[in-house]
Amino acid sequence: MDTNSQYPAPDSKPRRYVSAWILIGVFMLLVQVILGGITRLTGSGLSITEWNVVTGTLPPLNSQQWAQEFDKYRQTPQYLLLNSEFTIDDFKFIFFWEWFHRFWARLIGVVFIVGFVYLMSKRYLKREMQQPLLFLFFFGAFQGAIGWIMVASGLTGDAVYVKPTRLALHFIFAMALICYAFWFALQLRVPPQERRVAPSLRKWTWWIIGLLFLQLIFGALMAGHKAALAAATWPTINGDLIPPGLLRENPLLLNFFENKITIHFVHRGLAYLLLILVIIYTIKVNRVAPVGKTFRKARLLPVFLVSAQVILGIVSVLTSPGIVPQKWGVFEWMAQLHQIVGMLLLLSFVAMLYLLPKRLAPAA
Repeated sequence: MDTNSQYPAPDSKPRRYVSAWILIGVFMLLVQVILGGITRLTGSGLSITEWNVVTGTLPPLNSQQWAQEFDKYRQTPQYLLLNSEFTIDDFKFIFFWEWFHRFWARLIGVVFIVGFVYLMSKRYLKREMQQPLLFLFFFGAFQGAIGWIMVASGLTGDAVYVKPTRLALHFIFAMALICYAFWFALQLRVPPQERRVAPSLRKWTWWIIGLLFLQLIFGALMAGHKAALAAATWPTINGDLIPPGLLRENPLLLNFFENKITIHFVHRGLAYLLLILVIIYTIKVNRVAPVGKTFRKARLLPVFLVSAQVILGIVSVLTSPGIVPQKWGVFEWMAQLHQIVGMLLLLSFVAMLYLLPKRLAPAA
């Protein structure tokens, strides 16, 4: 959608309240993804073996309940093959992060429903706003279902972690949900006079967003396969610019999902490509006369974020040999910051896409 004329005036009370509520949701969704990253980095994702929507809200409250949960975990492949030396205290640590991740998801649902009911009662939710909000709700519920499918993939057979492809699917759907919510908030928040028609730049923005989504998928595959350790060197990949074994899997397409070196190589290559494209993009954007303070601020964010993202990615790779299981160290900090900046980079381009519409709404 390229106009926001169907919504109330930007300075109207309904628009301010609804946009503030949606932006709170965007923030909470970003926190949820961050918690997911912490859950992954601490190896906590398989600590809760059931999905009880209501009864799972509270953690175990006494030693008997803790023992029951620990017994369930001790039946999982992760415990039997990887964490058989775990004590109840070790289990409580990983349980907390997975429980908190799920608790925050429930809290997002509560904030959405309570906010929806309140804003409806105040008549702030106009009819044209309700369909996007219902889509957001069902999209969020669908994302929760994908999360459980992902967890279930690590509870059978000889799996000690969730399947990387399902992790990537869960992550990329989360980012799509966040982008949709952010776009809706921009429609309500940004006045038309802050936008600028520039068809060429809009095409550039779309291409970069597409590449960013592809890069985020490979980033999630990197995380799922723990592929940083496969080539903890830079600027070369284990001494080579083009490492051997890139296409060793059969069929060929499998290399892009299962071959750690291929995934690593593509992820690095896309990072360099994005850095170059964003620099060129920033030069082009700065040649366009800004039309307001929002545009002036937004146009500089991508190049700053992509530079930080590349640096954090390099440091993450170089510090990966220092990984100690169940310990939070330099690598974990770098990897988490790498993920956060990647999300912000994507949102910066979503903002630019909104600020560069196909056409402007006619003046009222």
